[in-house]
Amino acid sequence: MPAPTLNDLKAFTAVAAHRSFRKAADELGLSASTLSHVVRTLEKNLGVRLLNRSTRSVAVTEAGERLLVRLGPTLHELQAALDEVTSFGERPRGNLRINANETAARLLLQTVVPIFLRRYPDATLDLVTEGRLVDIVEEGFDAGIRLGEALPQDMIAVRFGGDVRFLAVASPEYLASRPVPSVPEDLKNHDCIRVRLPSGKLYRWEFEQRGREMTVDVPGALTLDHIGLMVESAVEGLGIAYVPERAARADLDESRLTIVLEDWCPSIPGLHLYYPGRRHVSPLLKAFIEVLREGLP
Repeated sequence: MPAPTLNDLKAFTAVAAHRSFRKAADELGLSASTLSHVVRTLEKNLGVRLLNRSTRSVAVTEAGERLLVRLGPTLHELQAALDEVTSFGERPRGNLRINANETAARLLLQTVVPIFLRRYPDATLDLVTEGRLVDIVEEGFDAGIRLGEALPQDMIAVRFGGDVRFLAVASPEYLASRPVPSVPEDLKNHDCIRVRLPSGKLYRWEFEQRGREMTVDVPGALTLDHIGLMVESAVEGLGIAYVPERAARADLDESRLTIVLEDWCPSIPGLHLYYPGRRHVSPLLKAFIEVLREGLP
C-alpha cells in the first residue's frame, strides 16, 4: 500500500482536532472537497475508517483515536526538527504553545510576555489556561507551567518568580462574629469557600506547621473554581478562602482581608516552566526562557 505522506497525516489530524472539514480546510489553506478527498484516500490506503462523517458532524473512530495518540508526539517532534533547521542563523520565529494555570498566565502577561513579543516580532504565543493538568507532549505543547511540587517526572524545569504561599483569609466583618481559627480543625466550625478542581473533585485544604502536615475537608455552602472569585467572596464576608498570597495581596494591604492560621501556611516551591528533557529545545523556547529568567529570577 502507498505510504501516507506528511501532508496526508497533517490533514487527518487537523480534521480530527476541529471535528470539521470546513474549519480544518481553512487552517490548511485547502478547499473542503480537496481535504475530504485526501482523508478518504488515506483511509483507503490504510484499509480502515478513521473518521465517521454525518451531515452535521465529524467523529473520530477508535482506529483514528489510536492513530492520533501516536501521531501527536511524532508530528510535534518533526515540526520541532524543521523549525530548528529553518530558524538556524535567524531570529526566533514561529508559534510557541504553553500550558499554564490562570495565576501563572497573569504573572507572565504582566512581566514576561510584553518583553518577549517586542523582542521577537516574528514569534506568536499560544498561552492555554484551561486549568486541568495535561500531558504536554501528547497534547502538542512546547512547555507547561506548574508549581514545583507537582512537576511531572523526566522533565527539565526552570524555576521563576520565587516561592509561593497559600493563605487562609477572611474579611474582618466575617471574623467579628466568629471565633478566629487557631488550628486547621477549627475550620470545620466555619463557613469555608470550597474549591472545585478541574477534575471535578473538591480540594482538601493542606496545611503544615514545623513539619506537621494536616489536610482538612472543609465545610461550606459556596463552592467555586476561580481564584479571583474566591478572593472576592471572602471580601464580601461569605466565608474563609484558601488562595495564593499574590491573589489576595491587594485586599490584605487594604485591610479588606485578614490572614488566619498564618503559622500553618508556609511557603512552598513556586512556579516552574518545564519541557521534555529528551526533546530538542527550539530556538523559540530558548528565547522565551531567556526572557523569563531576565524578568522573573
